[in-house]
Amino acid sequence: MKSAMPFLNRNISFFLAALLMLSALVGCKTVTSSDTVDYKKSSGEVRGPNLSYPPDLITAQADRRYVVQDGTATMSEYVAATKKTAQLRASVMTGIPGMRIARDGERRWLVVEKPAAELYPQIKDFWQENGFLLTTDSPSTGIMETDWAENRPKVEQDYIRSLLNSALDSISDTGERDRYKTRLEVVKPDETEVYITQKGALEKCVTDTTGSCLYTIWTTRPTDPELEAVFLQRLMERLGMTQEMAKAQIASPAVVKTPKATLVQEGSAAHIDLGNSFDRAWRDVGLALDRSNFTVEDRDRSNGIYFVRYVNQKETAETKGFFSNLFSSKDDSALKAKKYRVIVKSTGDASCSVYVQDADGKPENTPAGFQLLTLLTDQLSR
Repeated sequence: MKSAMPFLNRNISFFLAALLMLSALVGCKTVTSSDTVDYKKSSGEVRGPNLSYPPDLITAQADRRYVVQDGTATMSEYVAATKKTAQLRASVMTGIPGMRIARDGERRWLVVEKPAAELYPQIKDFWQENGFLLTTDSPSTGIMETDWAENRPKVEQDYIRSLLNSALDSISDTGERDRYKTRLEVVKPDETEVYITQKGALEKCVTDTTGSCLYTIWTTRPTDPELEAVFLQRLMERLGMTQEMAKAQIASPAVVKTPKATLVQEGSAAHIDLGNSFDRAWRDVGLALDRSNFTVEDRDRSNGIYFVRYVNQKETAETKGFFSNLFSSKDDSALKAKKYRVIVKSTGDASCSVYVQDADGKPENTPAGFQLLTLLTDQLSR
């Protein structure tokens, strides 16, 4: 027994030293440039609630009468997609002519001279090649949305950390998750606008009176236009544009924005006034919906209608607690969502108004309707 004690002591010392080193590494997190984003699908994590369900969006699929092919990508589909990455990239080396970035202030979107039906599967492959699974995949509505993922390079990667992460992947966690929504808008038969919007979640520590961390919760964090720009650039490269050309287009000077949106209230009724043409107002309202707590199920551009779902987080919080509801099941969350119509109506060559109606097309002259218009006004004014 005596001969074994030094061996045990050495192993205990090594173990304690390793623990100290790991603690130091966990405390040192360095955020890098968004140009180095590299998402990795989370698996088996136990830090906080399951991020399969978002803090600010319902992932309900579109109404079945609009669906041609909707679904959720499985891991086997993702693996199969990544195996054919080289073949997919080789098939688009010729590129797509007439591809450019359009801008309005911080807002950027991609304009491609290609039918949406042909472009959609290439964009779907793009997200899978970048390590994402799709929770919404609706070619009929031109909408896809990724699952939550962590941007791993936000944690500084030195040699020791890389070795540790290979064995314990969750040891260095940024405490941030992102998901992306892509919406294809048909402008002309052979021209498609592609919008990418980002949603973020941040893990925060709830402390006691002494400042000690009791537990962590997931909260929303502001939209990051630069992350959206990074993936627009990558998508342009995936579609055949050179990296230099894509970077130059993304970095082009911002266009001066038009006057902000104005919320107008007349008695119990309210609407938003925009000093834009219908085409521009339709685009801006779509982006505002994508970045808010709305899920666009379908749209009718000819009549200026967005069919949406909305989750009122205040109502949700009154039932079983705000944060527990954020990560509840899809079916349970869907019960909290209400359907609305967001109407964009032209009132002149350079003016439009935005209204909110209930699911039956009647004016939503309620506190809920005013709240929705207030949220949209805030987004349209940025």
